Amino acid sequence: MPPIFGPVRDNRAVTLKIHIDDSAAPYEQVRAQISEQARTGALPVGYRLPTVRGLAESLGLAANTVAKAYRALESDGVIETRGRHGTYVAAAGSAAERELAAAAQAYVDRARRLGLAEADALAAVRDALRAGYGAG
Repeated sequence: MPPIFGPVRDNRAVTLKIHIDDSAAPYEQVRAQISEQARTGALPVGYRLPTVRGLAESLGLAANTVAKAYRALESDGVIETRGRHGTYVAAAGSAAERELAAAAQAYVDRARRLGLAEADALAAVRDALRAGYGAG
């Protein structure tokens, strides 16, 4: 598969691979792969992503599928759209980490109101993470 994104650090090309037979929806595969590559630095902060149409064409997907992934990534604080100037990888951590911390605090507050012990609340989180990330 040819590179989807242009070269980044050390002239490496960053690619996305969509598996149609995968249980994850194509938009979720795009979202997850861009998110992971941004988190690890494979897509550095400030890197300009392809247009929705350009990426959709390269992957053989509908533009709406890629647009949905981009909207989710923007909502998560992974990317930012600068109008006609394009879509870029956002500064690491920023909004996504703040939102995650707020969600974690809300979970703790709810678990305490329900009378759960810390160990039970933590076990529920571990189960949810295993289910959500597919870890066995």
